[in-house]
Amino acid sequence: MAKHHYKGLTEAQVLESRAQHGANSFSSVAGVPLWKQFLEKLSDPIILILLVALACSFGVSAYDFFALGEGLDAFLEPVGIFFAIFLATGVAFYFEVKANKQFEILNQVNDDIYYKVIREERVTQVLKKDIVVGDIVLLETGEEVPADGELLEAISLHINESTLTGEPLVHKTTDPADFEAEATYPSNYVCRGTSVADGHGVIEIKKVGDATEYGKVFKGVQIDSSVKTPLDEQLHKLASLISRISYAIAALVLVGRLFLYFHNPSHSLSAIDWVDFGGYLLNTLMIAITVVVVAVPEGLPMSVTLSLAYSMRRMMATNNLVRKMHACETMGAATVICTDKTGTLTQNQMTIYETYFNPSADEKLIAESMAVNSTAYLDFSAKEKPTVLGNPTEGALLLWLYNKGINYLPIREECEVIQQLTFSTERKYMATLVRSAALGKNILYVKGAPEIVMTFCHEDGEFCSTISQTDFEGKLLQYQQQAMRTIGFAYKVIDDPKTIISENGKLVINGLQFIGITAIADPVRADVPAAIEECMHAGIQVKIVTGDTPGTAKEIARQIRLWDESCSDINHITGAEFAAMNDTELLERIPHLRVISRARPLDKARLVNLLQQRGEVVAVTGDGTNDAPALKAAQVGLSMGDGTSVAKEASDITILDNSFSSIGKAVMWGRSLYLNIQRFILFQMTINVAACIIVLFGAFLGVQSPLTVTQMLWVNLIMDTFAALALASLPPSQRVMNDPPRQRKANIITKEMARGIFGVGGLFVLLLFGFIQYFKNEDITSLTQFSITDYFANFFHFGSFENGLSAYELSLFFSIFVMLQFWNMFNAKAYRTGRSAFAEIGKSQGFIMIAAAIIIGQVVITSFGGAMFSVTPLLLTDWCLIIAATSLVLWIGELLRLIKR
Repeated sequence: MAKHHYKGLTEAQVLESRAQHGANSFSSVAGVPLWKQFLEKLSDPIILILLVALACSFGVSAYDFFALGEGLDAFLEPVGIFFAIFLATGVAFYFEVKANKQFEILNQVNDDIYYKVIREERVTQVLKKDIVVGDIVLLETGEEVPADGELLEAISLHINESTLTGEPLVHKTTDPADFEAEATYPSNYVCRGTSVADGHGVIEIKKVGDATEYGKVFKGVQIDSSVKTPLDEQLHKLASLISRISYAIAALVLVGRLFLYFHNPSHSLSAIDWVDFGGYLLNTLMIAITVVVVAVPEGLPMSVTLSLAYSMRRMMATNNLVRKMHACETMGAATVICTDKTGTLTQNQMTIYETYFNPSADEKLIAESMAVNSTAYLDFSAKEKPTVLGNPTEGALLLWLYNKGINYLPIREECEVIQQLTFSTERKYMATLVRSAALGKNILYVKGAPEIVMTFCHEDGEFCSTISQTDFEGKLLQYQQQAMRTIGFAYKVIDDPKTIISENGKLVINGLQFIGITAIADPVRADVPAAIEECMHAGIQVKIVTGDTPGTAKEIARQIRLWDESCSDINHITGAEFAAMNDTELLERIPHLRVISRARPLDKARLVNLLQQRGEVVAVTGDGTNDAPALKAAQVGLSMGDGTSVAKEASDITILDNSFSSIGKAVMWGRSLYLNIQRFILFQMTINVAACIIVLFGAFLGVQSPLTVTQMLWVNLIMDTFAALALASLPPSQRVMNDPPRQRKANIITKEMARGIFGVGGLFVLLLFGFIQYFKNEDITSLTQFSITDYFANFFHFGSFENGLSAYELSLFFSIFVMLQFWNMFNAKAYRTGRSAFAEIGKSQGFIMIAAAIIIGQVVITSFGGAMFSVTPLLLTDWCLIIAATSLVLWIGELLRLIKR
């Protein structure tokens, strides 16, 4: 094959090269052990506060058990907090380990493939992993390039670079005159991981292993992104806020209680009873710690985890396989989507877009010209549709025949090939003389670049076709402006089969009949334009990053309605221009960019990092190995279902149906999920505000809290978990796509939520405080005895009470407290919908079931909880009165929402 004599490396030179440049394999990266992955879950800010609360609660319980002689039920609260922590971290760990399979694809690259290598002046077979810098490698059609190298020879060589640049067919040559100036990689250079689509060549290896372009991608995938998700940042803010408020209340308890102690005339500093003071101070510290424990929302981590886990499972039904749990929510915060072209926006299969044939051309002749004058094949082993083997452009012609119900293979087998001039990029055409089975004559078929093929279609100065050459040239220009590949077809009947059709590698026959032109393109997926429009309507910027030419990239952007008449040069940049600009210049330019053409793999990752510096939340879509570094660097990486394993390994979500519209669904799910988390925070923080202030009131009034530890455990853990499930199970709403993306630095608790938390929580505190005062002054055995006049009369009656609250009154108070929160859960469901809490209630079966479970659970706890929960069974009439009276919380909320509408 070789035109030159290559000596190759000697054995000694091989060893020296391997020692200097390394082996042709990637550096192994140790995986994170499971125990460490679990411990990472404990770094959640709310979990950290819960761990502090657990330590405080355990200290209080230990004091009660050892110093005050209480039973083991004193430890119920720390045990409950411990299980809240364990469940929140355990569920997240389980789902992520289950979804996040450790592919280790790049470490398991099959190195047991032999290549033909010249060493010591002989051709020998060498394993891919044993190839070194300086080796001379012979490449044939279908082979994968084993390492980066410079071409020494190239015969009709076309490389499939789709895994690195998105380009399915790139012409490679050693002739400087044919070098493509805009090529992503030099025209005389090939890269590891690409494959030979057509032709053959000889390369000298320049880089191996980690130093190759593929190796750089691998290294980029392994860099662990330290970028926090927006939800992480917002929960951290919330944790800090809760900490500050709870510590402030605890300090207020300490200062206030000490002031009250020393304000008492019997407690003068000169004659202080240190034993009495010590007991009082210890009791004050216990109350302060209890306030901190009550203020911490134990149910919040569980709510977030359950919401994420639920969404993770449900998103699977919309063809979004989520591997990293927080990606569910982060997708809803996305402000920019950086997408590749091939395989994501387009179908990654060359297809005939349109044909413009001579009307008088015989259909059998057209089919034969495509089937016989070709070197491609179709593989019918796949069940769904045939795949192309060989040149993808020629394969598009065979697929076009297949879609018309014509099998190319019998046509090819029935025609005897007499002479053939194979395709070359230098000639830009292919010619085959066959004995036609369809027409029973010797026919010369020529196909190639239309402008070249037309030069053989003149006789006596006339263009041989029933359509004028001007018409064909006009159509050709139209296709080229649409960034399509074009093929021209021509034929001629040759009477003498011995006629020489070519000399010195060039066709010497003229007077061919021009049949027509086919326009070939990688078509845009049908759902993409609407999906792009949906994302842009939702306030999300979309940027195409592709290795294709500027013309092709802009044309695809135009077809998906991303590029319009308002766009200019400021909206487009090439990879070379991008690389030449410094970060400061790019930070000013990137908000305007819509298309980046001729991009290299690390250009996309750099773009992601720059966007993040601008405070953007970036989602990246891609299906090739070239996309892996950017997929890893983004807050959310979205790979395609039929993409490379490397891309899937680097991503957070895999779009199983390869549909860009599924990305819009992921955004909708993410935004709805965040709204559900906000709903739960609104719900739970209202409970915590009410509980905190009640404990605080009790501390200053010198009475024990009417809510016991076990009752708070039920409210803070079990009920909150149920509420988390109820609110997490709310279906996503398409209406969230009408809102702009939320601000990344925004607090998760909005002003509207804060008004609801403190307004409703304060109202609950007043109502409950009134019931404490009422129950303490009246001996109530049934709510049928309740008097609204006596309720208000006793509101400010702070006298001394010997008996306190009876067991029945405590049970009434506990149930009223829970049912107020129960009805407020419906108000939380309606948050930010502007609609009734009963809107689409039929689609919220999970919410209804859990709401019923909360009522049943409260009745069961009150009826059978006994001494453990400090309760006694209530009368049926009291249950009816409690449920009816507390439901005013919902009806008032409904009235306010109606007024707003």
